Amino acid sequence: MILTDFPVLTTALAAAVRAPSPHNTQPWFFELEQGAVEVFLDEDRVLAVCDPEGREARLACGAALLNIELSIAAAGWFPDTDLMPDRTRPSLLARVAIGDRHRPGSEELRLAAAIPRRYSNRRPFTDQPVPTPVRNAVRLAARVEDARLILVDEAGHLEAAATLIRRADHLQTQDAAFQTEMRAWTSTHDRDDGVPAFAGGSRSAGGLLPVRHFHDSDAPRSYEQDPVVAVLTTSAEGPVAQLHAGRAMQRVLLTATTEGLSASFYSQPMEIPSARAELRALLGGTDYPQTLFRLGYGFPGVPTPRRPLEAVVREKAS
Repeated sequence: MILTDFPVLTTALAAAVRAPSPHNTQPWFFELEQGAVEVFLDEDRVLAVCDPEGREARLACGAALLNIELSIAAAGWFPDTDLMPDRTRPSLLARVAIGDRHRPGSEELRLAAAIPRRYSNRRPFTDQPVPTPVRNAVRLAARVEDARLILVDEAGHLEAAATLIRRADHLQTQDAAFQTEMRAWTSTHDRDDGVPAFAGGSRSAGGLLPVRHFHDSDAPRSYEQDPVVAVLTTSAEGPVAQLHAGRAMQRVLLTATTEGLSASFYSQPMEIPSARAELRALLGGTDYPQTLFRLGYGFPGVPTPRRPLEAVVREKAS
């Protein structure tokens, strides 16, 4: 297959692989045909210990899907998307066809341009407050994708959420199977997936919340004392809701990027069912928490590597 036969889709797929994923597993592959691309969950890259049902992996694929849609729209075409187009093939998550000509709006262009600049920043942030207009912008980004972004400090739940995160982090620290799995996706050598040493962050020497630490060699550093903690929720659960959540997550993260913010994930309570259920109850017991992350002003870093398109794109069999 020659990817350059489909230049708009080739550009869109280059954007797709820049989406975030748990432990940078990149749990996706794509099938390409004339004028369309199908997005698949790569079940071999679903984390068996911390994500046995593939929920976080489907969020990652939803984020990749939004990148595809934004890239097509920015190129001047309408992305015609069908979620879960074949219920007999649950790993086929979406099909995106190039539709009619489209004049991209300023927001589409702005978010598409932010795709290569977005990355998870696991290092300490400054204590510079995030102003109200920026908080409103990221909340609105979630609503665009039929999700809700709750800033837990504004909801009065920061201390309770912090307790949940610390408890879940401790449980995973003591879980030998989890630690083995994380080490398998941690590398100090050159590879095109996993979390490399330069992106692993520092061990926390202080701060309200623990940031997941992927390496043992970094000296401890103090993290921000008053982090902006955001929980993204959906009104439903299941694969389709998780794809919507992944799109919303990515729209929030790209919006944050355009506003000069950094972000990284507090995945620990999302990966322990009892902690996730407790978080849901804390937030009212109606919506389903899908992901949890911190936002703030960080120092520049380096994006994690991605597999080349040749490794993740297949030509659809006729």
